[in-house]
Amino acid sequence: MPPKPGRLDFCKATEACEVWLLHLPHHFNPSPLILTMDFYDVIDKRRSVRAFQDKPVDAKVLRKILDTVSLAPSAGNLQAYKITIVRKQELKEGLMSAAFDQESIINAPVVLVFSADEKRSETKYGDRGLEFYSLQDATIAAAYCQLVAAAEGLGSVWVGGFDALEVSRLINAESYEVPVAIIPLGYPAENPGRRERRHLKELVREM
Repeated sequence: MPPKPGRLDFCKATEACEVWLLHLPHHFNPSPLILTMDFYDVIDKRRSVRAFQDKPVDAKVLRKILDTVSLAPSAGNLQAYKITIVRKQELKEGLMSAAFDQESIINAPVVLVFSADEKRSETKYGDRGLEFYSLQDATIAAAYCQLVAAAEGLGSVWVGGFDALEVSRLINAESYEVPVAIIPLGYPAENPGRRERRHLKELVREM
């Protein structure tokens, strides 16, 4: 009986599969080949990371994150959001100040600001799009960002407490763009443990 493959063998096989997929035609759909357990591994290992290594995020990795974020569901497929990439230290310092001195922002090599594009959603859905759908679009996109970052070995944290007007000014946002989340990204310099979660009976109502 052949020996049972270990996790190292699985990782090597996964890497080989990824290389193979990169050489497939653009129109090829690899979805049937994706292993379901990989998704659950990503969900399980994602943590809120606030300390980062002094190491830049590779441009290809960042592009992969952004490409995947663009696949996130959105109301009417409008993708009513804008992502601002921040690398300049002085701008990160301004964002930190606007976010009530949350130091994870200046500790990260790159920071992404997700803003709702109210105008884009309003054109199709009126007030509902302006006030709600655009906010949902930006929020879902930011959540996807954190998951893809975890899959790429990066850490991130959701910063939702900030002065929205000041953040808008710092990133030169249009009048119809409303900051929803600031996501610092980088290679973790800490390994936070799993935090206690509420029991499903507290979260779920069955009718």
